[in-house]
Amino acid sequence: MSLFKPSLLRSDTQLNQHSYYEASVQRPPAQSPLQGARQADVVVVGAGFAGLSAAIELAQKGLKVAVLEADKVGRGASGRNGGQAIVGYASGQGPFEQFDKRGGASLAQHAWQYSLEGLDIIAERIRTFDIDCDWTPGYLYVADSPRKARRLQADLEHQAVRYGLPCDVAQGDDVARLIDSPRYCLAAYENRSGHLHPLKYALGLARAALSLGVMLYEHSPATRLHKQAQGMRVCTAQGHVDTQHVVLAGNCTLSEYGPQLAPQLTPRIMPVGTYIVATEPLAPALCQQLIPSRAAVCDNNVVLDYFRFSADHRMLFGGRVSYTTMTPRNLAETMRQRMVQVFPQLAQAQVSHMWGGFVDITMNRAPDFGRLNPQVYYLQGFSGHGLALTGLAGRVVAEAIAQQSSRIDVFAQLPHHNFPGGPWLRTPALALGMAWHRLLDRLA
Repeated sequence: MSLFKPSLLRSDTQLNQHSYYEASVQRPPAQSPLQGARQADVVVVGAGFAGLSAAIELAQKGLKVAVLEADKVGRGASGRNGGQAIVGYASGQGPFEQFDKRGGASLAQHAWQYSLEGLDIIAERIRTFDIDCDWTPGYLYVADSPRKARRLQADLEHQAVRYGLPCDVAQGDDVARLIDSPRYCLAAYENRSGHLHPLKYALGLARAALSLGVMLYEHSPATRLHKQAQGMRVCTAQGHVDTQHVVLAGNCTLSEYGPQLAPQLTPRIMPVGTYIVATEPLAPALCQQLIPSRAAVCDNNVVLDYFRFSADHRMLFGGRVSYTTMTPRNLAETMRQRMVQVFPQLAQAQVSHMWGGFVDITMNRAPDFGRLNPQVYYLQGFSGHGLALTGLAGRVVAEAIAQQSSRIDVFAQLPHHNFPGGPWLRTPALALGMAWHRLLDRLA
């Protein structure tokens, strides 16, 4: 039995009942569940960003692909996240330092270029498949104390010198030029990253996959993998698919629906609850005043705030994580107060939507891509940077299956470890550790 099943799925379903993203899209008719026997060259488990990106790449290489989705397209983290597509990795310079140790500066430079490629893939998909998902370029890094500002400035200088991505940096009174908030003492703008409506993008990827001949089955959780003489069999409650290769892209929900699929992967990631509120539409002039570039914004705290304006002028404000899988109390009001601390100008703004869900994080916050055996691949551990990295993940796993590249082995070099404490203690241990980091954020 999965450790998280009793609380995770119940809490996750409740959290998505008042999603602004769901309220602002028209979902197409559902795809039928898998029934009976099917055959495919590749079975992809999970119809989120990573799974759909892999399916698109594989289909474009001429392979026959089946996607098994336990719920609906984009119902997990892919359809609920902050919508920020960011260059780099969630762990900052961590992956680059690891690449340095294993392959030197050249390999670290490749890792940086891979993250840029993830952003290019988003632009490519939007253009090729005509996906209307409110893409807006621009990203603001912000710091709310002098110590954090010094740390952020050092990271940005390293990024500019080593990887050639300069930022427009503002400090002191000049910060208001980039963001009209009394909270921040440093802000830095770059236009390589950006933001979009994640559920519109996920649905657009599904439409693209179907147009390429991908077989997509909703409400079809994969429950077991069986090794066969000529490949693998992926089973659901009402059918199965015989295949040569399997891509596991279910992230933290994989163990909830199919605990026997890959139990060795579960201890390497942790489900973390993240939450977002949306206001009623605001005056366009006020939005322009607060963030003139309309960029997405994120601070550099350990327990961070992230926010942006939607295409219809709502403030979408995220933060307040939970490491216990239990939803915090008075969540909507707590989130509103955090928003007002950043923007006192929004004190009278009404919150119209509040939602959340679970993302998967790794111990080192670096992505975890690899093989379980020559026929079974996995993509997980996006740690909050999934919007861009999932597209890259889909491409590198498709290359590996088509024997056209070994880029997935570059990521497999990153060291990943199980969360400490075993199945019963790792969640409270992480929650205690993050409580300490919250205290440090406040004291800095």
